[in-house]
Amino acid sequence: MSGGVNTRDDVQLNDKHLAVLAPGRNCRRIATAHHAGLLIDGEPYFTALESALRAASRSILIIGWDFDARIQLRPQDGPDAITLGDLLRRLVEQKPELEVRILVWSLAPIHAPGAATSLVFGAAWLDHPRIHLRLDTQHPLHAAHHQKMVVIDDSLAFVGGIDLTVARWDTSHHAPSEPNRRNPDGSSYQPVHDMQMAVDGPAAREVAIVAHERWQTCTGEKIHIVEPVENWPSGLSPTFTNVPVGVSRTLPALDARQAVEESAALTEDLLRAAKRSVYIEAQYFTAKYLRRILSGVLSRPDPPEIVVVGPLNANGIIERFIMGANRERLLRSLRKVDRKNRLRVYYPVIDDGESECEVLVHAKLMIVDDMILRIGSSNLNNRSVGLDTECDLVIEANGPETRHTISQYRDRLLGEHLAVDPARMRAAIEQHNSVIGAIEALNGGTRRLRPVPIGKGPTHSFPGTRLLDPERPFGFVEKLYSWWHNRPAQDGSDERGVRESSISDKKSEMLPKRSGSRK
Repeated sequence: MSGGVNTRDDVQLNDKHLAVLAPGRNCRRIATAHHAGLLIDGEPYFTALESALRAASRSILIIGWDFDARIQLRPQDGPDAITLGDLLRRLVEQKPELEVRILVWSLAPIHAPGAATSLVFGAAWLDHPRIHLRLDTQHPLHAAHHQKMVVIDDSLAFVGGIDLTVARWDTSHHAPSEPNRRNPDGSSYQPVHDMQMAVDGPAAREVAIVAHERWQTCTGEKIHIVEPVENWPSGLSPTFTNVPVGVSRTLPALDARQAVEESAALTEDLLRAAKRSVYIEAQYFTAKYLRRILSGVLSRPDPPEIVVVGPLNANGIIERFIMGANRERLLRSLRKVDRKNRLRVYYPVIDDGESECEVLVHAKLMIVDDMILRIGSSNLNNRSVGLDTECDLVIEANGPETRHTISQYRDRLLGEHLAVDPARMRAAIEQHNSVIGAIEALNGGTRRLRPVPIGKGPTHSFPGTRLLDPERPFGFVEKLYSWWHNRPAQDGSDERGVRESSISDKKSEMLPKRSGSRK
């Protein structure tokens, strides 16, 4: 295809590594990014994002699981740093052609940590005809919109695990006493590790198409792609140049729409393709399909090393109850087949000599054999298979330079967790001919990776998992819901269309449709 998009039919990479990306199976398209930047932790992401927002000329489209306009993208500038909401308002006032659209999961006011009031009732910064906020109800009853994307002028896209909400900003030092790691109400929160990827060129346009489709499904408004512009953020050095990027999605089956499960297929294909090493950073490590796939991988005569870095505990009582129990049960099961001792699961801590502080891992990353890098919103839990909406970007090495950069990125991440220079991390990996050996050799400083404890107990999924962490919508419930809302009204009028693409007054009585004009 033209325009930097291809379908990758019979491409092979170096080292006899079969190309994994397959449009139609594990990604929507493969498109070239003129520049791609990896943004580790909230501070560099928010800094680059603010620069990009200020440069926007025609369109800003924000899609998230949560959104809180009270946050400051640059809290390091002091208490008077502009808030996100005020920045967006200022930009539309300064730029007469700029439209700002924000799409947030409909249940974020109930389940997410951000401020619910402005999402439901509006706020002063929303009072402008070119700022549009919607709560997206177009999902199965118990599903979440989990994509985290910002698209600017359809020419620059940020995709990853970071929502524009509270408790996301942090530096890569994760200092326990970091003064700027505070919520809008002044409360502090624990160190948090996350990441985002920025892409431009045809790759950004592919992300824009995904975002536009989400917006149209919710509102009925078709957004026309604007002419491409050169808008790479000032001050952001690209990690890659002219690199192919795959865009993978998860969309649940909804009414007449077929399910899209590219991200889960991508996870399976990446793990099965691994030959030497897999490095994962994951908020959750509980998906039941991991048991099947990793059991096969670890049972090979010479399996790859698999290193997983995640949090010690999940947030929330139910999450700790279900996700914590299922991770431990999964690890017990995998330990039985890991005869070569190739699996390690860690959580990062900071030890200042007096106390130990856990770093909350919220990232969703996978690096396979220094050949493939994947960043996005998909968790390694059941919901991300086919229930929640997700979007991931994946880079597959198209030459030795790209492969070298991917390995450097892994070394940098491990170096961050162990407080060692990436070059020292690389030297240790080469010395031990092992990622695990390097970690164990360097794992003794103020920042450490501690093994996740695994006690004795059952290996099957925790009772209630199918209800609280299902892979897909409950078919019977969805059919009943669809029947109820598509039935004719008793007075003979037609009440159908509750989940049609156009937004109606009945459908959105409590949703801000436009600033200053809430329903």
